[in-house]
Formats: sequence, structure tokens, C-alpha cells
Amino acid sequence: VQLQASGGGSVQAGGSLRLSCAASERSASVSAMGWFRQAPGKEREFVAALRWSGGGIYYEDSVKGRFIISRDNAKNSINLQMNSLKPEDTAVYYCAAKEGPRPITSEMRRDRAYNMWGQGTLVTVSS
Repeated sequence: VQLQASGGGSVQAGGSLRLSCAASERSASVSAMGWFRQAPGKEREFVAALRWSGGGIYYEDSVKGRFIISRDNAKNSINLQMNSLKPEDTAVYYCAAKEGPRPITSEMRRDRAYNMWGQGTLVTVSS
């Protein structure tokens, strides 16, 4: 299974962008999907994630109330609606998926819990 992210681009502060991540094929073993980001000179950090079954949606504190993660079962994809964007949201955004047992809550925000990664899409927010 391969992940393909799309939707990045440039926007002014306060604007919106929508990222999408599609899996190349349906995998019954995918238990969670999410988004991470890496800003220049910084480590990769968690943004948002959801479990594919059993519920559970998680957000990094700085994006709560601004970003919305959602899933599209028919398209084997997830989306990240990003509103009220800030310059500090500028980063390469990576889609990730976990194949295997459903992750526990503490794992959802850890990049090492995910074993499939997309190629990254750049989001640039200007002030």
C-alpha cells in the first residue's frame, strides 16, 4: 500500500487549505491514519490522527479548533481541512498510516507507531 498526499500550496495567514491522502489500495489491516508536519530546522511533529475503527480523533493542541481531520471510506483516504492558517503552520505535511493492531491512545501521536508514509506536501503560510 502506498500513500499519496496532495493539496499543499501557498496561502496568506487566515486562509484555508485542504490536504488529502489516498491509499493506493484498500487494506483491511490499516488501523489508523494521520498527519505529521516538519518545519524547516525542526523535528517532525504530530498534527492530527484518527483510528480507522473503534473511534478516536486526536489533534495537536496548536491546531485544535482550526484543523479538522476526516475520512472517506469509499476512497480509502483521509483529509485535513486547515482553517485560520498561521505562518507557524508552514511545514511539509506528511500523511501516515499504521498497518497492524489498533494503536492505543498514547501511540496515536507518536510517529514511530506508523509504518507507512506518504511523500509529503508543502504548506506555506505568509503573514
